[in-house]
Amino acid sequence: MPNPKRRHSQQRSAKRRTHYKADAPTLSTDPTTGETHVRHRAHTSEGKLYYKGKVVSEKAPAKVG
Repeated sequence: MPNPKRRHSQQRSAKRRTHYKADAPTLSTDPTTGETHVRHRAHTSEGKLYYKGKVVSEKAPAKVG
């Protein structure tokens, strides 16, 4: 495999990485509970698991970690 003859400078790497930015997650409000949550993710409210405004599970999953 080809290898570079000379080392890339730190400046060169930094210039390339300037376009990598962290985006804030898109939040939406559940129509049923009024709870704010990350889009396309199930969320808990009052011990129940909701997804797209519907109850998926009556018992919320136990948190790990």
